[in-house]
Amino acid sequence: MSVAVELALDPEKNYEIVNGVPEEKEMPGARHGMIAAKLISRLNNFVEANQLGVAFTEVNFNLGHNERIPDLSFVSASRIPAEGIPEGVWQIPPDLAVEIISPNDLHEKVSNKVLEYLEAGVKQVWIVSPEIRTVTIFRSMEQVQVFSGDKVLESPDLLPGFQCPLKEIFPAIASAKE
Repeated sequence: MSVAVELALDPEKNYEIVNGVPEEKEMPGARHGMIAAKLISRLNNFVEANQLGVAFTEVNFNLGHNERIPDLSFVSASRIPAEGIPEGVWQIPPDLAVEIISPNDLHEKVSNKVLEYLEAGVKQVWIVSPEIRTVTIFRSMEQVQVFSGDKVLESPDLLPGFQCPLKEIFPAIASAKE
């Protein structure tokens, strides 16, 4: 005999469902939020100008037995159902899932999330590291591309023509003299 336990979840918080259990999604810090805002602004402007689909922040996607909330995501126009964008949870994986690393993120959890996204059919996963100022694109676990330094972030196979210099999304490093 099994007993169902109902958990009281805080309606003010976001939860991902992982293996049937709600996991609170950590509230992002200021640097995380700034990078997310800069990147979604550039991504959204490009996607809208080229009528490629829709870019999102913090939207729930059903990935089989789990429900994930990427920091940013993109769904191509060809995959948006005739009835339009759902009111609640997307029942399809996004084409792009972007995760911005927070100071408390564990390497194993991030790696597992990348694998989960790819196995669910996400075409690309971007891992943004504010600490080392890189964006890593996973097309598969074998096809990985790292952008760092003065590089320009681009993804010609998913977002043809999209270009974003990394210096535009990462905050300037304050010098010791300031």
